[in-house]
Amino acid sequence: MPGKKILMLTGEFTEEYEIFVFQQGMEAVGHTVHVICPDKNAGDIIKTSLHDFEGGQTYTEKPGHDFVINKTFSEVRLDDYDAVYCAGGRGPEYIRTDKRIQAMVRHFHETGKPIFTICHGVQILIAVDGVVAGKRVSALGACEPEVRLAGGTYVDLSPTDAMVDGNMVSAKGWTALAAFMRECLKVLGTEIRHSEDAPAASTRAA
Repeated sequence: MPGKKILMLTGEFTEEYEIFVFQQGMEAVGHTVHVICPDKNAGDIIKTSLHDFEGGQTYTEKPGHDFVINKTFSEVRLDDYDAVYCAGGRGPEYIRTDKRIQAMVRHFHETGKPIFTICHGVQILIAVDGVVAGKRVSALGACEPEVRLAGGTYVDLSPTDAMVDGNMVSAKGWTALAAFMRECLKVLGTEIRHSEDAPAASTRAA
């Protein structure tokens, strides 16, 4: 099976793990991930953030690593992509109001292509009428009211599980990336096989 092309929607201060881990994991198995941000060109940098729960009533936020955008926003051709991924963090809060981002989401919804969302990424989907309506969706708990108001059913998963409803895969946050990516790969039709006949790794003297 040829590799798929996935479009990742990000903004400044998108969650670091949800960019880096997803991109590198998908590319490790032969897929292509183009990471875009409104009005950014390939080679431009966006700031990322790290979120964690450390005993407070809500999460903390710290600076993450800079990320180099690998696709120019204005050059995106939606028909070239097999799926869209909405990463979480703070980025979704503001890019969801961008009419161009909304049009991108609408394309994937109307064409029935896979839609992947994690953490606050669901805010991007909720900004487009009908995308989460009738769907069972997981996200950070703070997004539950928005999911319900948009006509979806919020699913309170464990922090390490993922939800699949048709062509949509969702999860609470970065702690679920392993399960989330596994389900994304299934939806993409990617099968990974482990051979019992693989040669043992060789050891090399230092």
